[in-house]
Amino acid sequence: MKRKNVGDGTPPAICTPLVGNCKDEIIAELADILSKKPDMLEWRADFFQDIGNTAEILAVADLITSTARNVPIIFTVRSNREGGEPIPLADEEVIGLCAAVCTHTAIEYIDCELSNAPEHMVFLRDVAHKHNKKIIASFHQHFYTPTKEFLLAKLTEAQEQGMDVAKIAVMPCSMEDIITLLSVSLEANNQLNIPVIVIAMGPYGVITRVAGGVFGSAVTFAVGHKASAPGQVPIDDLRAVLHTLEQSMKS
Repeated sequence: MKRKNVGDGTPPAICTPLVGNCKDEIIAELADILSKKPDMLEWRADFFQDIGNTAEILAVADLITSTARNVPIIFTVRSNREGGEPIPLADEEVIGLCAAVCTHTAIEYIDCELSNAPEHMVFLRDVAHKHNKKIIASFHQHFYTPTKEFLLAKLTEAQEQGMDVAKIAVMPCSMEDIITLLSVSLEANNQLNIPVIVIAMGPYGVITRVAGGVFGSAVTFAVGHKASAPGQVPIDDLRAVLHTLEQSMKS
């Protein structure tokens, strides 16, 4: 996940979600998704019915990494407050699970929400870096788009806490919100020293999923088998549009 060079036409990495609620569903998803050659995978473990069983999580993580081979994996437990599925784990238990994934699996990226307690984030960051893993510090707002100043502050907070990637995903209610998001991505990419991921959800958000890389967003999310958030585009359609955009910007 290299830092984007704004305006060079380089497309963002395409990441597709795994949202199966059991091992058999995840195996089926992997077979379907990997045939479409995504750049990255995100395992949304909050969809997994045995999320409270750490041993099972680690076993499935090993299955995913061995099957995906060289495709980088993001391990994510999205909280219900930020749009994830309801789970039986408290925030501190999720941090412990993420630390176990860092320590005992080959998964490369761990998503950690900035709404976690600062001491929990520092703990997970230190565990991750000890095991050569990277933390994506994230913020999600599924109902509206906060101000440009607020979103830039969130991305900056991720860097100040020593995280490896900063991510925001919000719900736009107008085209003006899309302009805000693209402006945030452009400024953050110019100001920060870590990669940024800036995504808008829903129908308006498709613009950011297609054009976000031009403004500095390092990753975009697409449907490989089943969507994990509103507004995700099928991976084949997204790749075709990104290719057209890239070629046009080179001409």
